[in-house]
Amino acid sequence: MDLTDPRQPEPSGTHSRHPPSAGPLSIWAVSDGRAGIEAQALGLAQAIARRRPADIEIKRIRWKGAIGRLPWWLAPFPRLFLAGESSLAPPWPDIWVATGRATLPLSIRVRRWSNGRTFVVQTQDPRISPRRFDLVVPPRHDELEGENVFPIIGSPGRITPERLRTELERFRGELDALPRPRVAVIIGGASKAHDLSPGRASAMGQAIATAVARTNGSVMVSFTRRTPPAAQAILTEHLAQLPGVIWNGQGENPYFAYLAAADHILVTEDSTNLATDAASTGKPVSVLKMDGESPKLRRFHEELQERGVSRPFDGELGHWSYEPLAETDRAAAEVLRRYDQRAK
Repeated sequence: MDLTDPRQPEPSGTHSRHPPSAGPLSIWAVSDGRAGIEAQALGLAQAIARRRPADIEIKRIRWKGAIGRLPWWLAPFPRLFLAGESSLAPPWPDIWVATGRATLPLSIRVRRWSNGRTFVVQTQDPRISPRRFDLVVPPRHDELEGENVFPIIGSPGRITPERLRTELERFRGELDALPRPRVAVIIGGASKAHDLSPGRASAMGQAIATAVARTNGSVMVSFTRRTPPAAQAILTEHLAQLPGVIWNGQGENPYFAYLAAADHILVTEDSTNLATDAASTGKPVSVLKMDGESPKLRRFHEELQERGVSRPFDGELGHWSYEPLAETDRAAAEVLRRYDQRAK
């Protein structure tokens, strides 16, 4: 039984010492299952597993009714309100990596459930005290600070040189014949801060088509689930005139292959995940302006520009180079350092 009360003092973040597992680490990647959210938890879990033998389980949280939208302290017995497909039961993992608001009622309690054995990592800014977790890995543009906070540029992701090579090989037959420069066009969509109106989509499509046609290149276009249907149709109409491929959402997702095959990447400004993935390739990245504004994302994009990663799209496909971001690997090393330190 868990009697956590928001009026009680916060846990200090210290635990009784537990020796590391003798075999492979057990890691749970926990999220609500949305692609962009799950990618952060799974990306960090996989980066940890690249450094140390580990078994990873993906856990997708589903809540009964509206319980998942309530503040964490209004769900004192959260496991009672999990939907049937959400399997959370002992034995608890060595490392719990979670992302998103839906996971918070569980993340703040799993240390207690496991008697302090589970090392709890939360990505993004949880909007509650970081001391309730062993480590918080937020984007640097959230400006979160604390002893157990390890900010990174962007968000954890699943891009590695090996994955890019593997995914490119899978789609080589479709992409090898495309004329260079090959331009990956990655389109996000509606969010709290941004939108992609028909007018913006039309201007964007025209500018991209003109720039690619001027270089006699080709496009590889990928939309997300958040792309408004009207904007997707407009962009498809403009870009279908060029040599290239436009993924229609059917069959295997070529997203990583497009990044691997690209000579230049265009990405909308609305998503930290998409821009971080692009910045992890070492390819020139141009950022496409959308409707709306976000001070946090503006800080993020300014930092990418300062590092020589990206530039606002000005209708030209320039050439520049930079050291690819490897922030997920850096965060994974910190997770293991603190995990080992706790066991000493």
